[in-house]
Amino acid sequence: MSKAFTSIVRIRFVLGFIIFAFCVLYARLFFLHILDSDRLQEFADTTRKKVQVLTSKRGNIYDSKGNILAGTHSTYVIGVDPNFLKESQRSRWSHLAFILQIPYDDLVLTMEKKVRAHNGRMIRWAPLAKNVDLGVYKAVEQLKIRGVYGNRKNKRIYPGNSLASHIIGFVNHESVAVSGVEQLCDYYLKGQDGWLESEKDGRRRELAHARSREIQPVNGHDVFLTLDQRLQSAVEFEIQALVDQYNPKGATVIISRPSDGTILALANYPTFDLNEFYNTKRYPISNQRNLAITDMLEPGSTFKIVSASAVLNEGLVQTTDLFPTGLAEVNYKDRMLRLPKDSHHYDELSMEQIVVKSSNRGAAHLGLILGEERLYSYASDFGFGRVTDFGFSGEIPGTLHPVDHWDRLTITRMPMGHAISATPMQIHFAMSVIANKGILMKPRIIDRISDDQGFNLIEYQSVAKKRVIEESVAEQMALMLGDVVKRQGTARRAAIKGYSVGGKTGTTQKIIKGQYSHSKHVASFSGFLPLHDPEVIITVIVDEPQLKSRVGYGGTVAAPAFKNIAQACIQYLGIRPTEYSEDWVASSPNP
Repeated sequence: MSKAFTSIVRIRFVLGFIIFAFCVLYARLFFLHILDSDRLQEFADTTRKKVQVLTSKRGNIYDSKGNILAGTHSTYVIGVDPNFLKESQRSRWSHLAFILQIPYDDLVLTMEKKVRAHNGRMIRWAPLAKNVDLGVYKAVEQLKIRGVYGNRKNKRIYPGNSLASHIIGFVNHESVAVSGVEQLCDYYLKGQDGWLESEKDGRRRELAHARSREIQPVNGHDVFLTLDQRLQSAVEFEIQALVDQYNPKGATVIISRPSDGTILALANYPTFDLNEFYNTKRYPISNQRNLAITDMLEPGSTFKIVSASAVLNEGLVQTTDLFPTGLAEVNYKDRMLRLPKDSHHYDELSMEQIVVKSSNRGAAHLGLILGEERLYSYASDFGFGRVTDFGFSGEIPGTLHPVDHWDRLTITRMPMGHAISATPMQIHFAMSVIANKGILMKPRIIDRISDDQGFNLIEYQSVAKKRVIEESVAEQMALMLGDVVKRQGTARRAAIKGYSVGGKTGTTQKIIKGQYSHSKHVASFSGFLPLHDPEVIITVIVDEPQLKSRVGYGGTVAAPAFKNIAQACIQYLGIRPTEYSEDWVASSPNP
């Protein structure tokens, strides 16, 4: 090239521009690799790395005989990435629609929609079918349609539907345990999810050789309950019979073994289907309340076992002592107190007859003999005014006011089961004190927790809370409660031929707008069998039974239901006939 055509200015300009460009490039590289390297590295790792959660399988819930009450079933959600579909595979779409059992036009509409209308972004996932089983998922895989794939999802199922729904509880769609044993034992049931870390290429495919960490999931443990499915079914069948006959507002039945507090069955009405917990139109949220521990009522005459046991345990009276139950008023601490009314007039009754005839005035006399402090103390010892430690959320302690909050009539009304409120569970375990020779037990609903190999990790033992009354007093009370059923008592409809049965009825007027209602009642019966060494205790409570022309008394409504359930227990548990034992009566010590 001739030097005449070369400009020194042009050479310097080009050279300067090249040097400037390299300086800019070096500055950019310095910024990217030094100053902004952490952020960019994190972005690259996020884009390149793939973290897949490996879900654990929730443990099962079984009854005491190993029948499954709650389990986990793996299902799949089939979806599509419309932007990955190939037009050459369009002929397979009709087969996909047939396998998934969805209209072909709806499938085409989903698969051809590649961009979101509201923001213009590409659709990378659109669901086609949910809750698909493994067989359908395999059939979809065999079609090998690019962009169509499935994700596994564990679904909680309850084979018994509404069976023991208030005990089992449920897990919602967000895998959160909401109530019952599902919530109580969630720590053991839920297990621990694992995860898989790997890298993916530009087409979002996993690079198996680039897997950096793989943590296998740990499945949840299995929980075995003390419930017996057969007895639970019998109880729920009887509750349905009560509903069909009396159309009550609510009902609760509890069966337990008095010697160790083991709950064999517990059911409420209204109830709900665990598999349709979300269907609030069919099953209102209020149906999910476990009435046995969340609702309270005045125990009524079933509470009379407390005042009667207390005077015997304190040695204040004998069973043959007479009381003037014909009086309407008595003098107590230099003031006249009006006594409650009885459904039948009795001029005088013995202490034993007060229990058998369920005399309100007689119970008031027993309360006056005890005095406020001792009556309160025994009510508390029998479990009233405090939670039973059942373990479920929502349990309430009921109402047992301290003595300094009593009015002048409480001392005569509480002995008959008024001026105090309790849950059905409290009433049940108060009666268990008599059946368990004077000892109050803690309710036991969880038997054991085991791993998926069947090895027991935790075994729950029975817990005795305290001795409430002496064994001899409990035996005397049991005999009197036997007369409530066998002789001229209020629970003759609970009698079972060939078996010694004891128990106490209760008919409580409900408080409506601050006053006792004459039309709305709660009928109850709590009893046990056999009298000597009882094997089961059963409590039946029916809220507002509807009878056309008469009151729904505990002896009329609840006692026959007790009898039917007790007969089911006799057959299933093999309880031997035990006629009323005169030898035991003779050997029982007098107070």
